[in-house]
Amino acid sequence: MKLILANLPMKFTAILTIWTVFQLFYASATTAQTINVEPRMSQPADREKLSKISSIVLAGIDQGKMPGCVVAAGDRSGVFYLQAFGHRQLQPRQRPMEVDTVFDLASLTKPLATAVCCMKLLEEGRILLDDPVSKHLPEFEGHGKEAITIRQLLTHQGGLIADNSLRDYEDGVERAYQKIDELKLVAKPGEKFIYTDVGFIVLGRLVERLSGQPLDEICQQYFWQPAGMTETGFNPDAALRGRAAVTERRDDQWIQGVVHDPRAYRLNGVAGHAGMFSTARDLARFAQMLLNGGECNGRQLLKPATIEVMSQAYPVSSGIRGLGWDKQTGYSSNRAKGLSSQAFGHGGFTGTAIWIDPQRDLFYIFLSNRVHPDGRGSVNRLIGQIGQVIAEAAVDSKPAKTASVEFQDETRTGLDVLVQQQYDALRGKRVGLITNQTGLARNGQMNVELLSDSDQVNLVRLFSPEHGIEGILDQARIADSKTDGSNLDVVSLYGERRRPSPQQLEDLDCLVFDIQDIGARFYTYISTMQYAMRSAAENQVEFIVLDRPNPIGGRIVSGPVLDQELVSFVGCHPLPVRHGMTVGELARLFAQELDLDLKLTVVPMQGWSRKQYFDQTGLPWTNPSPNMRNLNQALLYPGLGLLEYTNLSVGRGTDTPFEIFGAPWIDSQALAKRLNSVGLRGVLFMPRSFTPTSSKFTGERCHGLTISITDRSMLDSLRVGFEIAIALRDQFPHVWEGKGFSRLIGNQKVFDAFLNGATWQQMKQFDHRRLEDFLQRRKEHLIYE
Repeated sequence: MKLILANLPMKFTAILTIWTVFQLFYASATTAQTINVEPRMSQPADREKLSKISSIVLAGIDQGKMPGCVVAAGDRSGVFYLQAFGHRQLQPRQRPMEVDTVFDLASLTKPLATAVCCMKLLEEGRILLDDPVSKHLPEFEGHGKEAITIRQLLTHQGGLIADNSLRDYEDGVERAYQKIDELKLVAKPGEKFIYTDVGFIVLGRLVERLSGQPLDEICQQYFWQPAGMTETGFNPDAALRGRAAVTERRDDQWIQGVVHDPRAYRLNGVAGHAGMFSTARDLARFAQMLLNGGECNGRQLLKPATIEVMSQAYPVSSGIRGLGWDKQTGYSSNRAKGLSSQAFGHGGFTGTAIWIDPQRDLFYIFLSNRVHPDGRGSVNRLIGQIGQVIAEAAVDSKPAKTASVEFQDETRTGLDVLVQQQYDALRGKRVGLITNQTGLARNGQMNVELLSDSDQVNLVRLFSPEHGIEGILDQARIADSKTDGSNLDVVSLYGERRRPSPQQLEDLDCLVFDIQDIGARFYTYISTMQYAMRSAAENQVEFIVLDRPNPIGGRIVSGPVLDQELVSFVGCHPLPVRHGMTVGELARLFAQELDLDLKLTVVPMQGWSRKQYFDQTGLPWTNPSPNMRNLNQALLYPGLGLLEYTNLSVGRGTDTPFEIFGAPWIDSQALAKRLNSVGLRGVLFMPRSFTPTSSKFTGERCHGLTISITDRSMLDSLRVGFEIAIALRDQFPHVWEGKGFSRLIGNQKVFDAFLNGATWQQMKQFDHRRLEDFLQRRKEHLIYE
């Protein structure tokens, strides 16, 4: 074997933690938390930095942004900043702002009342996020609204109008609801983010219908009363009204302690979108409850997993939302730049905002009556500035943990390096290129185009893997074809033959492999590479690999090692399921362990490290196969992909393959409860139903789970797959056909242990020595640190 690495620094590194056992995720806090809301000027806040808040606020008051405000900040253990500024009333007489001033929170009602009540219903199994709203409110159906789901309303993607006419609210609550039921869509549900009060009015009504109580009573019962929030509610009593900040005039009277929002006012002060009143101290209690995993005063108001689901990132058409919360959209100008990606918050029309950052263990609250006296105040950017001061003040003792490792925008693939080196490795050679749609340079140009246009390269023929040259075919066999632009022959290596024939190689000097892999043993592109390497060796053709990142990183190695006697196209070599190697590194290992008489050249990447995920490379993502559409799916694939040969849908034929799974016979509530209790960290399981349009169970309603990654640094995708299989084995023994699980495990001892009722911890011991042996085998072939 002759081995060449183009410009390779020969540094190798030993890796990692194997088959890591993660701590329990779905556990509640271990000790009861009595919420402390008394100001304490001590760490974690820097007093000198916090003093900057006064100058920012006073400048805002001088500029007429608001008459006054209350600012609070703290962490899970207490409030470290609480200060009142200016006035709560300017007309007809001046009254100073106090820290106990009661504020009309306006749209903070959406997350702090309506959304948390929806999450409580989800937690209790009374709704699913993907339930049609009309399932629970049949009268809402009509004009296309039957397709709107609860999740879509919580993320403002239901396609509803932002606000309907005030005239629709003039004839009482029930008539106002009827008018909403008669509304037509302004956008297709799920396609466009439209911030809408109407959607949250509907959600408030849904909460009331399912609970059989008014929204204000539900909030008091489940959240405000147990949290000790005695100054919070809808329609404040006389004492609280007397302490309320004044807003504008209505019917020639100053509005004080009565809801400012005109629609909520006509709904008798209680609505899903507005109407909540509170103080800074009470909101601090609520924020601390969320930071403490839902626990407050010895009671579990929400489960930690529920808070994770509510606050995680949900992409929308113009940014990122939580369920009822903002995260990063055009409404986020009140968000401090120093917050982490886990932060969630919201603002209110009257001049209010709250932001909570679990990663930083930090919250800040800004309450003002910026609409007093003339409705012209403006505070959102000022809130963001104040939040930034608070975030910086907390940095010294509580540095932010970055949500991911440092973004590396200089990663260059082997293709980029080849172009940079002016095609030295291919100069004067007749080239066959094994590739597909993933063969992109950093600037987005296709490798076929680059090589065809180069005077240094004679590109003779193309070879394509499973899914074809464009990566869009999902069929058992693919025929040969020609390219549209260059009119080159495309030889399918997923048709009658799975390796190049001698005739297809006789007019070539080298075969070049340039395809993006996923990092799992049974993803067949590495089998195509190995088969082609064998053919190249037999026909004395040089083999060149243009290396690309392992998109799920190169540090984690896990899963059973494939038995030699079970080698096949979906497992071409004795590798663990998650091998943690790039295609270039695998080519080196294959060449040595198969003892190939092959001139192998690997053109390595520049600027990639083993700790990086694909989204940290700056390289363009292109779906490597029809059902691999994002990095989360790639991260889950090594585990969920193991189940493909059983009678279970893994989401093929849906919009989210490998992020959902299910079957018509699954009890999704019971399965979610089981999987959320086994100690899997970094993921949550949420019940959902779906109907695949292709593949397994086409056209049948399936019940299953969505897998949501909450922390990819803690994700053990192999354990996820095995725990799902164990749960199916134990809960549905007469329905789930588990024998197919053996196909991709590829290890008879581990599978036999599985059939005999072994746990995950027991099964991984059966292959521990072989996994350690693989780590030693791969060491000398590693290229990157």
